[in-house]
This record gives sequence, C-alpha cells and structure tokens, in this order.
Amino acid sequence: MADETIAAIRKDERFESWLLVRAAEQRTASNGKQYLDMTLGDRTGNINAKMWDGTVPPPPPGSVVRVRGTGNEFQGRMQLRVEKLTPAAPGDDVDMAALVPCAPGDPAQMMAGLRETVAAMADRDLAALTGALLDAAGEPLLTYPAAKTMHHAQRSGLLYHITTMLKAARALCGVYPYLNADLLYAGVIVHDLAKLKELDADALGGVRDYTTDGKLLGHLVRGVVDIEQAARACGAAPQTALLLQHMVLSHHGKAEFGSPVPPRFPEAEVLHTLDTLDARLDEMTDALQRTLEGGFSEKVWGLENRQLYRIPGADADGDAAQKTQEGEPA
Repeated sequence: MADETIAAIRKDERFESWLLVRAAEQRTASNGKQYLDMTLGDRTGNINAKMWDGTVPPPPPGSVVRVRGTGNEFQGRMQLRVEKLTPAAPGDDVDMAALVPCAPGDPAQMMAGLRETVAAMADRDLAALTGALLDAAGEPLLTYPAAKTMHHAQRSGLLYHITTMLKAARALCGVYPYLNADLLYAGVIVHDLAKLKELDADALGGVRDYTTDGKLLGHLVRGVVDIEQAARACGAAPQTALLLQHMVLSHHGKAEFGSPVPPRFPEAEVLHTLDTLDARLDEMTDALQRTLEGGFSEKVWGLENRQLYRIPGADADGDAAQKTQEGEPA
C-alpha cells in the first residue's frame, strides 16, 4: 500500500503511513479497559487517533511512527482507528518532508559541501578555525532551522541558508576576483552557527522559544565569543579570528538590525549583502507559494509589510532550481 496523507483519510478506508506524534497518552475507557489516545500529524494536518490495545505504551511526542489502521467518523470528525503502531528505527525510509516543512536538498550532501569548501581553503588558519566551528556545531546543524518564524524557519533551514549563500559567494568571487574567497566562504559558513545556541529547536525543525543565551546575548555576540574560543583551541592567528569576528558582528549591516558596527571591508560587505538577499528571497518565495497566479500576497512583515505580486506562469516553489543542482558541491 502506498503511503497516505491525513487529508486523504476517509471513513472505513484503510490507511498506512509514517506519521508524527503530536501528543499521546494512555487513558481508561468507561468499561475499565485502557487505550491510547493520540494526536498524529503530517504536512497536511492532524488527526485524533485511538488504539484500543491498552498494552501498547504511548509513543513520545515528537517521534515518528508507522501507523496502520482504518478511517473512522466520530461526532462529525474524521478519526483514525489504529491497529498497528511501529516506532521509526534507524535506516527506515522516512520522508521527513512529508511530515514537516523541510528545506530542499539532502542535509548530508549540504554538510559535505561545507566540509569540502573548508578542505579546499588555501589559508590553513581559516580552514582550521572554520573546521573547528563546524565540529562544534555537530549533528544539530543537519536539522536546525534558521529562525523561529522568519526566513528559513524549517527543518535544515539553517544549513540550506548557508549552502545557498555559499553558492552565491562562489559566483561573486568570479565576478570580483579581488575578493579573498577563503575569508568570504569562512564568513558565510560561520555567520549564523551561533543560532544553534540562540534557538531552542528540536530535530524536526520546530522552535519552542529562544534560549536564555539567545535572549541575553543573541547569535552575533555569541558567535564572536565562539570564534575567540575556537581560535585559541586550534591556534589560529589573532588577525584571522578578528576578521571573522567582524564579519559575524557586522553581517546584519546596521545597529537597528542588531549589528553594532557596519561592514568595514569588502568581504564583510558581501556577506551582509548575501545574507540579506537570501533571507528576503526566502520570505518572498514562502509568501508567493500561498498566492494565486496574477494575485497579490498578504502583507509580509519581514519585507516592510509589502504585498508581493505572483507573476502568472512563474515558479513560486523555489525548489526547481535546487533540484537541478542536487549533488553539486556547495
């Protein structure tokens, strides 16, 4: 049986698919028997599900389970009567994009692209420092979003943001050969890594809140501190660390956007420009996906409350170009 979606569930029809556990608890029915009461979800919605086998422990919220059952109607709403519940295991072919919003591109391939970029750097101090910061970021970078509600607020959004910026940086280095490519690439890779400490996010890309560290310092200041510590640990030259710290501190461009200093050398200016461009294009793409062709979007707060026009026939998905580049090093 092909995987179904929650939106396609119908009364008395068979259902089987991977679903995300939103909530689950064991309850006692009026006849004294125990059962599982769950809220299960995918990208198309959520549904209440009942499993009348009281011996099955409730799966933890946030976990992924294989569900087999039958559609049921209760008090005018669709419900799922579950017959079998199997937790996802390592190696299972779970399409996370079917369950939660995900950035396009394979996270492992995107991470490999960053590593290849670092390995190819001629400036060994920059390579060592950037590599150390990537090491410190670790596995969470594969799934972390770039924001709570703004640009790239999706599973693997932070890694995708870095990857697309890195591709654009490569193109600009071909146009402006006087740019220090290693310095620009390093700045792109590390500029938002401290968001891993700023955001309280889960492996599904959801952000519960900002951390205490994020509320008191923010990712720009934390990023500067992390570079200082990594530079000492790997023996990078103080000047190398200083340049990278300035790029992180200035990449928002203005004090009103969080940067206490403006970009003061070309690579820092390019980093700020690429960061702004990539963030704005992502917000535009997201808004236009929900807009009819030839119509205007809702007001987009992050774009000065502009209403965007969706050109008839234009691709508003944002995935098409990415799919043609899958497998290319970033």
